[in-house]
Amino acid sequence: MTGTASTTIASPARRRQTSPLLLLLSLRTLIALFVVLGFFSATAPNFLDIGTLVLLAKHVSINALLAIGMTFVVLTGGIDLSVGSIVGLAGMVAGGLIDRGVPLHFLHVTLFLDVPVVIAIAIAVGVLVGAINGLLVTWLSVAPFIATLGTLYVARGTALLISNGETFPNLVGRPQFHNTGFPILGAGTVLGVPVSVIALVVVGIVAAYLATRTPFGRRVYAVGGNERAALLSGVPVAKVKLAVYMISGACAAFAGLIVASELVASHPASGETFELNAIAATVLGGTSLVGGRGTIWGTVIGAFVIGILADGLVMLGVSSFWQMVIKGLVIIAAVVLDQLQRRMQRRMAIQAQAA
Repeated sequence: MTGTASTTIASPARRRQTSPLLLLLSLRTLIALFVVLGFFSATAPNFLDIGTLVLLAKHVSINALLAIGMTFVVLTGGIDLSVGSIVGLAGMVAGGLIDRGVPLHFLHVTLFLDVPVVIAIAIAVGVLVGAINGLLVTWLSVAPFIATLGTLYVARGTALLISNGETFPNLVGRPQFHNTGFPILGAGTVLGVPVSVIALVVVGIVAAYLATRTPFGRRVYAVGGNERAALLSGVPVAKVKLAVYMISGACAAFAGLIVASELVASHPASGETFELNAIAATVLGGTSLVGGRGTIWGTVIGAFVIGILADGLVMLGVSSFWQMVIKGLVIIAAVVLDQLQRRMQRRMAIQAQAA
């Protein structure tokens, strides 16, 4: 009786001792955000100016959109290396439709589309590339790393082929063709708030609801947590994986449209290495690379940490070489802390079972 009682009492005590550290680890992304904000506010001149913060938010919105799509993929235990190339491809598709239109040779005319239609087509291209990734991973059982690495090159090559490596400049459209208004997406504002930031908020809310409040979201977590168990429970694993890659492709294409709109031009090299920033934001935001654990808002906070770090270092005049080193160290630290959190949670679960 006494031995049992002492075990029952001691176990909660051990949990209380480790809980504060575990709480700090679970809040590490938010803590990192306040740390970098405080540091650059104190050291970088004019960092808290409204203009600087607006520009920072616009930069973050692009990476955050990519990272939101990446989060769905990583939650299933996958990875998507093609998102940077989809950014360039979507921008080139939109640029080509606005600048050159659709030649209908058999009618000897060129069809110019309205901007909403152009945007829809470009996003559909991203969804298509995502679907190809999903089919390679599910139907052909290609490892996600290899499948998306292959489509990275295919999408980038296709973007180059569209214009033979040239840029589509001055994408303002022409009134006589009724295709003006494209720059609003990347450079427009509503009540002083950039349209790209509003788009991020809307996409973030929809993605968070999808991940946490719908059967699809529960299936995504189930597949990442234990794919075999999910399959035996009746979860359509292949369809879930296909869907998350399509979501990632759509988010990447939308980000590509914002980049092209902001520059009022599209270049086939746009989006190079963007996939690395997206993965960094996802991991830093607390999403486990083995799947099954993570949140959309954690990823958005991670994107802000990466964005503030990048822009703050530029404002301090830090060499781009050192920026790469620092970013790499941040990613490594995020993964190490994630592993530490997993080990602590596993140990506490074992202690609770033993009690």
